Amino acid sequence: MYQIGRDKMSFASDTKSELLNIKSDKCCLLAELAALLAIHGHVAISNEGLKIEFSTTNLKIARRVISSIKTLYHVDVDIVSKKQMKLTKHDQYIVIIKHKANTIINELGLLNQDEPIEPNFLMKECDQKAYLRGAFLASGSINSPASSSYHLEIFTHQEGLALALKDLMNTFHLNAKMVARRTGYITYIKESEKISDFIRVVGANNALFTYEDERIKRDFVNSITRVMNMDIANQNKTLEAADKQLRNISIIENMIDLERLPRSVTEAITLRKELPEASLKELSQASLDVLGKSVSKSALNHRYRNIQELADDLMESVKDDEYRN
Repeated sequence: MYQIGRDKMSFASDTKSELLNIKSDKCCLLAELAALLAIHGHVAISNEGLKIEFSTTNLKIARRVISSIKTLYHVDVDIVSKKQMKLTKHDQYIVIIKHKANTIINELGLLNQDEPIEPNFLMKECDQKAYLRGAFLASGSINSPASSSYHLEIFTHQEGLALALKDLMNTFHLNAKMVARRTGYITYIKESEKISDFIRVVGANNALFTYEDERIKRDFVNSITRVMNMDIANQNKTLEAADKQLRNISIIENMIDLERLPRSVTEAITLRKELPEASLKELSQASLDVLGKSVSKSALNHRYRNIQELADDLMESVKDDEYRN
């Protein structure tokens, strides 16, 4: 089970490890192999004729390719390990396929520029899922479900293949998109629900459980945070409104005799001074105890608008007197 404390690549790595343990029928194994070789395979010419080279930094994936080749075509392959020149701890593994290379290239459609994905792998749903599984194994990545954003992508060097992957994903209603980058093309999914659907499609059931569990926890925390922020914002608005009303009341009390005001206004003043931090709803609920009668929220709102207008008029008159003097 994935642990949050592990590095951010662990969830993708664990998902791939689970996918590598899936036992497939021959047709699905062929589709998966086709995707692996289409993305990280390279057709070259040697003295012995055509050969296919598949490169990866994941030894388990290299073994999966070797096992699939032996199962499907009954031929031996070579594997070479190379030290990476870049600052990375991972070696590069190159699987070299010489025997039956022509057959494999033709059957998997590796040199078909018009149809980046061999149509035979699109006829059955199980083959479509297997092809996506192989593509994800080859160059897929997925953010940890505990991270701050949701993102799944598959990188390819060929635009046609990236578009074909996008279309294939969208046959499962995954809302996939494609974008060009300096070094290649990325087919990606951003929506958390659609990423969950992709994991289900390729068959990583344990990863799906982990992803859904973390996603639900994260969404719950986010919902609680939004509610708390709304409560804080509403409380701040209430305090600002109450403070403004108290300032207006202070202006009125300092400039005129309150007995000259309508009873409804003096009641609103009394209520606000009695409960200086209350909301209109709370003032309405307390009006029976404070005033001896119930006053609705809308009525109080109307009275405080009158108080605001009266305070504004009084301040304006002071300014006019100062101007005349």
